[in-house]
Amino acid sequence: MIKTINLQKIFKTEEVETWALNNVSVEVKEGEFVAIMGPSGCGKSTLLNILGLLDNPTGGEYYLNGKEVSKYTESQRTNLRKGVIGFVFQSFNLIDELNVYENIELPLLYMGIPASERRQRVEKAMERMAITHRSKHFPQQLSGGQQQRVAIARAVVANPKLILADEPTGNLDSKNGKEVMGLLSELNKEGTTIVMVTHSQHDAGFADRVINLFDGQVVTEVTI
Repeated sequence: MIKTINLQKIFKTEEVETWALNNVSVEVKEGEFVAIMGPSGCGKSTLLNILGLLDNPTGGEYYLNGKEVSKYTESQRTNLRKGVIGFVFQSFNLIDELNVYENIELPLLYMGIPASERRQRVEKAMERMAITHRSKHFPQQLSGGQQQRVAIARAVVANPKLILADEPTGNLDSKNGKEVMGLLSELNKEGTTIVMVTHSQHDAGFADRVINLFDGQVVTEVTI
Protein backbone atom coordinates (compact mmCIF):
# COMPACT_ATOMS: atom_id res chain seq x y z
CA MET A 1 0.00 0.00 0.00
CA ILE A 2 2.80 2.43 1.00
CA LYS A 3 6.35 2.39 -0.29
CA THR A 4 8.97 5.11 -0.05
CA ILE A 5 12.42 4.98 -1.63
CA ASN A 6 15.18 7.31 -0.39
CA LEU A 7 12.64 9.91 0.74
CA GLN A 8 14.17 13.30 1.55
CA LYS A 9 12.75 16.44 3.11
CA ILE A 10 15.00 19.48 3.40
CA PHE A 11 13.95 22.72 5.08
CA LYS A 12 16.04 25.71 3.99
CA THR A 13 16.52 29.16 5.40
CA GLU A 14 19.03 31.70 4.12
CA GLU A 15 21.82 30.28 6.24
CA VAL A 16 20.76 26.80 7.30
CA GLU A 17 19.76 23.60 5.52
CA THR A 18 18.00 21.05 7.75
CA TRP A 19 17.48 17.46 6.62
CA ALA A 20 14.24 16.42 8.32
CA LEU A 21 14.22 13.15 6.33
CA ASN A 22 17.44 11.67 5.01
CA ASN A 23 16.87 8.87 2.45
CA VAL A 24 14.01 7.15 4.29
CA SER A 25 12.84 3.89 2.71
CA VAL A 26 9.82 2.21 4.31
CA GLU A 27 7.09 -0.15 3.20
CA VAL A 28 3.66 -0.71 4.74
CA LYS A 29 1.48 -3.54 3.46
CA GLU A 30 -2.30 -3.35 3.30
CA GLY A 31 -3.87 -4.30 6.63
CA GLU A 32 -0.73 -3.66 8.69
CA PHE A 33 -0.54 -1.62 11.89
CA VAL A 34 2.81 0.19 11.96
CA ALA A 35 4.14 2.47 14.70
CA ILE A 36 6.79 5.12 14.03
CA MET A 37 8.89 6.05 17.05
CA GLY A 38 11.88 8.22 17.85
CA PRO A 39 12.90 11.33 19.80
CA SER A 40 11.32 14.74 19.19
CA GLY A 41 12.60 16.35 16.02
CA CYS A 42 13.64 13.08 14.37
CA GLY A 43 11.26 13.45 11.41
CA LYS A 44 8.27 11.35 12.51
CA SER A 45 5.57 13.95 11.87
CA THR A 46 7.30 15.15 8.69
CA LEU A 47 7.16 11.59 7.36
CA LEU A 48 3.51 11.23 8.37
CA ASN A 49 2.63 14.50 6.59
CA ILE A 50 4.22 13.23 3.38
CA LEU A 51 2.52 9.83 3.68
CA GLY A 52 -0.79 11.68 4.20
CA LEU A 53 -0.22 13.82 1.09
CA LEU A 54 -0.22 16.98 3.19
CA ASP A 55 3.27 17.80 1.91
CA ASN A 56 5.64 16.76 -0.89
CA PRO A 57 9.14 15.40 -0.29
CA THR A 58 12.20 17.29 -1.53
CA GLY A 59 13.53 14.12 -3.17
CA GLY A 60 12.99 10.39 -3.43
CA GLU A 61 9.91 8.39 -4.43
CA TYR A 62 6.57 7.74 -2.72
CA TYR A 63 4.19 5.07 -4.00
CA LEU A 64 0.64 4.96 -2.64
CA ASN A 65 -1.43 2.04 -3.90
CA GLY A 66 1.06 1.62 -6.73
CA LYS A 67 0.97 5.27 -7.88
CA GLU A 68 4.09 7.44 -7.67
CA VAL A 69 2.71 10.53 -5.96
CA SER A 70 5.76 12.46 -4.78
CA LYS A 71 5.47 15.14 -7.49
CA TYR A 72 1.70 15.60 -7.28
CA THR A 73 0.34 19.15 -7.14
CA GLU A 74 -1.64 20.28 -4.11
CA SER A 75 -4.98 19.80 -5.91
CA GLN A 76 -3.95 16.31 -7.08
CA ARG A 77 -2.95 15.40 -3.52
CA THR A 78 -6.26 16.73 -2.17
CA ASN A 79 -8.27 14.67 -4.65
CA LEU A 80 -6.28 11.52 -3.88
CA ARG A 81 -6.71 11.96 -0.10
CA LYS A 82 -10.51 12.06 -0.28
CA GLY A 83 -12.00 8.79 0.88
CA VAL A 84 -8.58 7.08 0.91
CA ILE A 85 -6.84 8.55 3.98
CA GLY A 86 -8.25 9.37 7.40
CA PHE A 87 -6.34 11.47 9.94
CA VAL A 88 -6.30 11.39 13.75
CA PHE A 89 -4.27 14.12 15.48
CA GLN A 90 -3.07 14.63 19.04
CA SER A 91 -4.89 17.98 19.24
CA PHE A 92 -8.17 16.50 17.83
CA ASN A 93 -8.47 19.32 15.22
CA LEU A 94 -12.23 19.61 15.63
CA ILE A 95 -14.01 22.76 14.46
CA ASP A 96 -15.37 24.60 17.50
CA GLU A 97 -18.30 26.18 15.61
CA LEU A 98 -19.62 22.78 14.46
CA ASN A 99 -21.34 20.23 16.67
CA VAL A 100 -20.29 16.58 16.87
CA TYR A 101 -22.56 15.48 14.02
CA GLU A 102 -21.38 18.31 11.74
CA ASN A 103 -17.69 17.69 12.49
CA ILE A 104 -18.03 14.03 11.55
CA GLU A 105 -20.06 14.87 8.45
CA LEU A 106 -17.45 17.27 7.06
CA PRO A 107 -15.35 14.81 4.96
CA LEU A 108 -18.53 13.52 3.30
CA LEU A 109 -19.54 17.06 2.31
CA TYR A 110 -16.16 17.54 0.63
CA MET A 111 -16.70 14.26 -1.23
CA GLY A 112 -20.16 15.30 -2.47
CA ILE A 113 -21.97 12.37 -0.79
CA PRO A 114 -25.79 12.74 -0.95
CA ALA A 115 -27.55 13.88 2.24
CA SER A 116 -29.36 10.60 3.00
CA GLU A 117 -26.15 8.57 2.71
CA ARG A 118 -24.26 11.14 4.79
CA ARG A 119 -26.78 10.76 7.59
CA GLN A 120 -26.50 6.95 7.57
CA ARG A 121 -22.71 7.04 7.60
CA VAL A 122 -22.47 9.66 10.36
CA GLU A 123 -24.99 7.82 12.55
CA LYS A 124 -23.09 4.56 12.06
CA ALA A 125 -19.74 6.21 12.94
CA MET A 126 -21.21 7.86 16.06
CA GLU A 127 -22.77 4.60 17.20
CA ARG A 128 -19.50 2.79 16.68
CA MET A 129 -17.60 5.32 18.80
CA ALA A 130 -20.38 5.42 21.47
CA ILE A 131 -20.97 9.16 21.06
CA THR A 132 -24.50 9.23 19.57
CA HIS A 133 -25.82 10.89 22.74
CA ARG A 134 -23.35 13.75 22.15
CA SER A 135 -24.35 14.48 18.54
CA LYS A 136 -25.64 18.01 19.22
CA HIS A 137 -22.83 19.00 21.57
CA PHE A 138 -19.92 21.21 20.60
CA PRO A 139 -16.24 20.25 21.07
CA GLN A 140 -15.75 22.53 24.10
CA GLN A 141 -18.57 20.66 25.88
CA LEU A 142 -16.72 17.32 25.57
CA SER A 143 -13.91 15.69 27.53
CA GLY A 144 -10.60 14.96 25.78
CA GLY A 145 -11.51 11.30 25.40
CA GLN A 146 -14.86 12.18 23.83
CA GLN A 147 -13.22 14.67 21.45
CA GLN A 148 -10.78 12.01 20.25
CA ARG A 149 -13.69 9.61 19.68
CA VAL A 150 -15.29 12.30 17.50
CA ALA A 151 -12.00 12.73 15.64
CA ILE A 152 -11.77 8.96 15.00
CA ALA A 153 -15.40 8.90 13.86
CA ARG A 154 -14.58 11.70 11.42
CA ALA A 155 -11.52 9.77 10.23
CA VAL A 156 -13.49 6.56 9.52
CA VAL A 157 -16.77 8.01 8.21
CA ALA A 158 -15.53 7.96 4.60
CA ASN A 159 -14.37 4.32 4.95
CA PRO A 160 -10.70 5.09 4.24
CA LYS A 161 -8.28 2.26 3.55
CA LEU A 162 -5.53 4.06 5.50
CA ILE A 163 -5.58 5.90 8.84
CA LEU A 164 -2.64 8.09 9.85
CA ALA A 165 -2.53 8.86 13.56
CA ASP A 166 -0.13 11.43 15.04
CA GLU A 167 0.24 10.88 18.81
CA PRO A 168 -3.46 9.91 19.12
CA THR A 169 -3.28 9.49 22.92
CA GLY A 170 -0.86 12.38 23.59
CA ASN A 171 -3.48 14.62 25.23
CA LEU A 172 -5.42 11.86 27.01
CA ASP A 173 -5.24 10.26 30.45
CA SER A 174 -4.33 6.57 30.61
CA LYS A 175 -7.94 5.29 30.72
CA ASN A 176 -9.03 7.26 27.64
CA GLY A 177 -5.72 6.48 25.95
CA LYS A 178 -6.33 2.73 26.33
CA GLU A 179 -9.85 3.10 24.95
CA VAL A 180 -8.63 5.04 21.89
CA MET A 181 -5.92 2.45 21.20
CA GLY A 182 -8.55 -0.29 21.52
CA LEU A 183 -10.70 1.47 18.91
CA LEU A 184 -7.75 1.81 16.49
CA SER A 185 -6.86 -1.84 17.07
CA GLU A 186 -10.44 -2.87 16.24
CA LEU A 187 -10.35 -0.88 13.00
CA ASN A 188 -7.09 -2.57 12.08
CA LYS A 189 -8.51 -6.05 12.74
CA GLU A 190 -11.29 -5.18 10.29
CA GLY A 191 -8.72 -4.46 7.57
CA THR A 192 -7.87 -0.75 7.89
CA THR A 193 -4.16 -0.02 7.49
CA ILE A 194 -2.85 2.17 10.32
CA VAL A 195 0.38 4.15 10.54
CA MET A 196 0.82 5.81 13.93
CA VAL A 197 3.45 8.19 15.26
CA THR A 198 3.89 7.73 19.01
CA HIS A 199 6.25 8.33 21.95
CA SER A 200 4.42 5.65 23.96
CA GLN A 201 5.87 2.15 24.24
CA HIS A 202 2.45 1.01 25.45
CA ASP A 203 0.71 2.34 22.33
CA ALA A 204 3.42 0.90 20.07
CA GLY A 205 2.60 -2.52 21.56
CA PHE A 206 -0.64 -2.51 19.56
CA ALA A 207 1.31 -2.40 16.28
CA ASP A 208 2.58 -5.30 14.17
CA ARG A 209 5.84 -3.48 13.51
CA VAL A 210 7.78 -0.54 14.95
CA ILE A 211 9.97 1.71 12.78
CA ASN A 212 12.47 3.77 14.78
CA LEU A 213 13.71 7.07 13.36
CA PHE A 214 16.72 9.07 14.51
CA ASP A 215 17.98 12.27 12.89
CA GLY A 216 15.72 11.75 9.88
CA GLN A 217 16.86 8.19 9.20
CA VAL A 218 15.41 4.73 9.84
CA VAL A 219 17.69 3.11 12.43
CA THR A 220 15.73 -0.05 13.30
CA GLU A 221 12.59 -1.94 12.32
CA VAL A 222 11.16 -4.40 14.82
CA THR A 223 8.34 -6.87 14.21
CA ILE A 224 6.27 -7.38 17.36
